[in-house]
Amino acid sequence: MRTVRARISYDGSRFHGWQRQDGFASVQGAIEDGLASLLDTLVTVHGAGRTDTGVHALGQVAHFHVDTRLDDDRLRHALNAHLTDGVVIDRLETCRDDFHARFDARSKRYLYRVATTRFRPPFLRHHQHWVNVPLDLERMRDAARRMVGRHDFAAFGNAGSERKSTVRTVMGVRLLAHRRHFAVVVQGDGFLYNMVRNMVGTLLDVGRGRREPEDVDLALQSGERDRVGPTAPACGLYLARVLYGEPLFRGPCGGPGGAAGLFQG
Repeated sequence: MRTVRARISYDGSRFHGWQRQDGFASVQGAIEDGLASLLDTLVTVHGAGRTDTGVHALGQVAHFHVDTRLDDDRLRHALNAHLTDGVVIDRLETCRDDFHARFDARSKRYLYRVATTRFRPPFLRHHQHWVNVPLDLERMRDAARRMVGRHDFAAFGNAGSERKSTVRTVMGVRLLAHRRHFAVVVQGDGFLYNMVRNMVGTLLDVGRGRREPEDVDLALQSGERDRVGPTAPACGLYLARVLYGEPLFRGPCGGPGGAAGLFQG
């Protein structure tokens, strides 16, 4: 029996979130079902965090315990062959026995993608939010800077999960702008339910001129939900990376033959 950790990508539009739910397709359930089919035994998969229906992942991290003679590379390829469409094990490695994907995580990085074309894009409808009104990026960046630091983010959280405290530390909020779209990248030590989507909704309101950058300060001070913008749709949100106090998934990523592919690091 050994402990294995994995980095996982998935298309959230195909699942009702990360957590296994009876009668609904979930990412956790898909991986556990794949392991059961491959190893003919029940395996519990522990994720670094839960993502909601429609939310995607580029770098979810999970761990589980397996009893198999397959080495890490063969296990990764074999497990991917037993997974449903929409979820992929990008990396997999044996780790220390006491590693825990959730409790060992130091911070998480989310990315929110917004298309800014005049007309609705014909592609990626379930993988980005679309806004067709002019946005003032400098005002949005001003508001984003006010979100950085250790604050009580009660105003930016929705009811829906248990929480002992609404105080969180946001290390950074960056807006990466391109001609036809932009991304909001947020990194923090933890997030309240829908916190990132509410932060994005507030930034979009500021960009439209519906709110002032200073409204972020008032929301943090008052904790009043009506002082922030609406919850941005789930389709644009990605769990981009989970960060730990130790390096994960080092070395080249082997291809089917065990050697690194042409474009793999």
